[in-house]
Amino acid sequence: MSNLSEKYVNPLTDFGFKKLFGSEPNKILLIDFLNQVLPLHHQIKDLSYSNNENLGRGELDRKAVFDLYCVGENGERFIVEVQKAKQNFFKDRSIYYSSFPIQEQSKRGEWDFRLDPVYTVGILDFVFDDHKDEPELLHLVELKNQHGEVFYDKLKFIYIELPKFKKSEKELITHFDKWLFVFRYLAELQNRPIELQEKVFMKLFEAAEIAKFSPDEKEAYEESLKYYRDLKNVIDTSFEEGIIKGERKKQLEIAANLKRNGVSIEVIMESTGLSRQEIQDLQS
Repeated sequence: MSNLSEKYVNPLTDFGFKKLFGSEPNKILLIDFLNQVLPLHHQIKDLSYSNNENLGRGELDRKAVFDLYCVGENGERFIVEVQKAKQNFFKDRSIYYSSFPIQEQSKRGEWDFRLDPVYTVGILDFVFDDHKDEPELLHLVELKNQHGEVFYDKLKFIYIELPKFKKSEKELITHFDKWLFVFRYLAELQNRPIELQEKVFMKLFEAAEIAKFSPDEKEAYEESLKYYRDLKNVIDTSFEEGIIKGERKKQLEIAANLKRNGVSIEVIMESTGLSRQEIQDLQS
């Protein structure tokens, strides 16, 4: 028996994000969103979904598991992720993940090293510590030289700090505004706002309606929603107490406490940055 009370799925949950943006019937939604953040010369007309699990070249190499990984019709690679909580070394992780779509382009034999563009697009449910006081919520990160000139145009990181978006329905002006409103407030809506009547958003609302989910989909969504809420509660409580500072000793103390209180290993991993093995080795 489902206990879901919302009308529309939360797009910041793993299930909700992949339901809306990770399937072939709904890829028009992903294309439309990506075209709001990509430069004009890399606008997408079509894309295909690729394996979202990338393995290193050797057995001992760590693997990368993306929320979504897709390839544009001209060969551009896109890693698209929702990041629900701050992590230690988040920027390092982004760089590491971007290396997989680069390495997979290598060719045997004679090869001139030409690469197709790689984009990492992160929808963040948090604000970077070093950008707290800045109103700007979209960040484009590129390789530049000492004069501020773009050195390499084919590797870009685009981050959206969603908590900074505060506009109401009446204040939605651009198409980008409307997408941010969807990510931030879709799960709270009971009706389709007048400002979101374009064809692409009508399709999104159809796909997001929980009443149309199968029993298995509803069960999977409830699990995903529980994980999302547990993680949010852990992070919010930790920051209120001022205890997430990145020191390993403190992270281990936090993890041990969470483990004693029955929080899942997955939530502890996401909120502390510790590995599964480190958490399993802790005394309960």
